[in-house]
Amino acid sequence: MSLALSPAERDALERWITHLGALKGRAPNTLTAYRRDVTGFLDFLARHNGGPMGLKPLADLPQSDLRAWMAQERARGLSARSLARALSSVKSFLRWLSDREGAEATAVLSARGPKFRRKLPRPLTEDAARAMIATVGDDAREDWIAARDIAVVTLLYGCGLRISEALSLTGAAARLPDTLRIRGKGGKERLVPVLPAAREAVSHYAALCPFDLEPEAALFRGARGGPLSPRLIARAMEGARHRLGLPATATPHAMRHSFATHLLAAGGDLRAIQELLGHASLSTTQAYTAVDAARLMEVYDKAHPRA
Repeated sequence: MSLALSPAERDALERWITHLGALKGRAPNTLTAYRRDVTGFLDFLARHNGGPMGLKPLADLPQSDLRAWMAQERARGLSARSLARALSSVKSFLRWLSDREGAEATAVLSARGPKFRRKLPRPLTEDAARAMIATVGDDAREDWIAARDIAVVTLLYGCGLRISEALSLTGAAARLPDTLRIRGKGGKERLVPVLPAAREAVSHYAALCPFDLEPEAALFRGARGGPLSPRLIARAMEGARHRLGLPATATPHAMRHSFATHLLAAGGDLRAIQELLGHASLSTTQAYTAVDAARLMEVYDKAHPRA
């Protein structure tokens, strides 16, 4: 069955997506998720109300229709976390639409989403992070591939990069500067200091790499010379964690979590860590304080001399 959207709704949706991409700098994957969420919502409304709604009624949508959509999504098995994300997309669209239609959307925008417990980051210990870097290249077939994997994982832990950010580096970064300018989620730029260990690891890889690392081409290459797939780094870490006896949570992203958690434990300022990670909201970074507190209580429970 085709999606029951009117031409006016489709046009409004595309104009909103264009607005988010051009003026707000949202990433392509984020825009795809927004379009999917809002398209599903508009399709539900058409079926719920017996046909597509005009833009003005849509901007004046009653809260009851929004709650009916949320009930349907929960009934079909959508998790509270996923529904909260979809609701955020829908509210953003309705806010944008009401501004352009001169409507008052306070009622529908005040609807609360489902509560859910945020998952805490799962960092490695400092010893485990070092061991991961030391052994992640052990399964590589060639020395340059081992050096490549070590360099990537060192960047994740030493600079707090996302795997996508590390793999987006070009040959111009083969000799890492003291500070990297990273373009993260939503096109937001940040400056990240480069540790000597990261500079040395990347330099060693660049010296061994059999391909020309042109300034505009990918820095990290696959075995045939194309851009490196993040799946290959995940696979290398999977092998290393099996050898080290680490849990399945020891993933590339866990190295970034470890970077933040270990900085915080060493007395790092939360605002500075937010800037280094490129978090738009401090509340995202504050998750690491919960991790630190949880570890502290774990140590307390093990060491406290109970009577």
